[in-house]
Amino acid sequence: MEIQSQRQITHPKGLYVLFFVEMWERFSFYGMRALLVLFLTKELLMQDAQAGRIYGFYNGFVYLTPILGGLLADRFLGYKRSIFLGGTLMMFGHLSLAFNGLWTFYLGLGLLIAGNGFFKPCISTVVGRIYELEGKPELKDSGFTIFYFGINLGAILGTWACANLAEYKGWHYGFGIAAVGMLIGLIIFGFLGRRVNPDAFLANGNRSLSDSEVEDPAKDRERIFAILVFSAVTITFWASYEQIGSSLSLIIDRYVDRNILGWEIPAANYQSLNPLFVVSLALFVSWVWKKFEEAGRHISTVTKFCLGLIVLGLGYLLLSLVTFGSTEKFSSIWIILSILLLTIGELFLSPVGLSLVTKLAPVKVASMMMGFWFLANFFAHVLAGELTRYMGGRESLSGFFLIFFFLPTITAIGLFSFRKKLESWMHGVK
Repeated sequence: MEIQSQRQITHPKGLYVLFFVEMWERFSFYGMRALLVLFLTKELLMQDAQAGRIYGFYNGFVYLTPILGGLLADRFLGYKRSIFLGGTLMMFGHLSLAFNGLWTFYLGLGLLIAGNGFFKPCISTVVGRIYELEGKPELKDSGFTIFYFGINLGAILGTWACANLAEYKGWHYGFGIAAVGMLIGLIIFGFLGRRVNPDAFLANGNRSLSDSEVEDPAKDRERIFAILVFSAVTITFWASYEQIGSSLSLIIDRYVDRNILGWEIPAANYQSLNPLFVVSLALFVSWVWKKFEEAGRHISTVTKFCLGLIVLGLGYLLLSLVTFGSTEKFSSIWIILSILLLTIGELFLSPVGLSLVTKLAPVKVASMMMGFWFLANFFAHVLAGELTRYMGGRESLSGFFLIFFFLPTITAIGLFSFRKKLESWMHGVK
């Protein structure tokens, strides 16, 4: 079924192929990640702070390597080979985690980090490029929100599959099914990748620029500055948001009443709430952005970012209020409502940011600039891991949650104050 605007403008057919490839890659990524902190603390018997630090550095390096991977794709490999290489490395990384042994565990993390460096910036760049090649740039924000739907559909399936296999069969079954998910993604890419516009896979350094892509060095420099500012802003967003996989995972395991109708829900299953909400809301948010555009009422990227930061902060403010002055376990409903707010904030910021980079980045370094966008996630995840140490016990949770209310809220105020200069650097890109 094609997704259409009222003006009968359809999304490129290649979007749907990339949608399913990314869906299965995210199945493996988020499924494994839902287990990581719990595996470190329960199986490897690490302290919370050490587990949080490993979680933070792993996720950080996952978003550091896309700079190098993006550069190699732009200059030499092209995007098709980079995506396939990255997916293959990640599949073997998950397989490595499925075996017993500390060295195979760290080898697996290393392969996942390296593979993501090739895969992540390239597939996002290709999504943006097919809209330019097919003359549909006005649908790019909407298209990336649909792509984001696929990311989170994979995350739902992955977290439930990996969490339940780990809970009832053993940790390494959970890691093993993540490898199967990545294999399915590779098979889809191998057989259906030809349906994507082939020019979208060409390395930028190896193709001629069209007239519309001829570069203006001064404008390109300022647009790169704009990408760097938006990227820096996301550090506080993701450092707060990524508590879902570290401190919140431990808090849910220890301090939340997870008993529903006599069944105690595994703590890792709560990781599926965020992608479930994304899947429920992403197409609606995409439709809203498109309706505003059709009505001639454009909502600026800066405004979307500020809204995302503020709504995220409200999610943590809710948890701070709920846990204030109490030492009892608290209801799952508050975790569910908080993650709903975090998800709305994510939908206002993350897919819009991916779209923005493909609009602003100079053609010759498009994938490398996507790597710089992900570099912010490196710093964010490292910061998220370090902030986990302030969690403390049940009595200190209220103050701990306030950290993640103030960080994004103050950032939103600063970004809004800087909006005029930032929009001038964007040179008309919306």
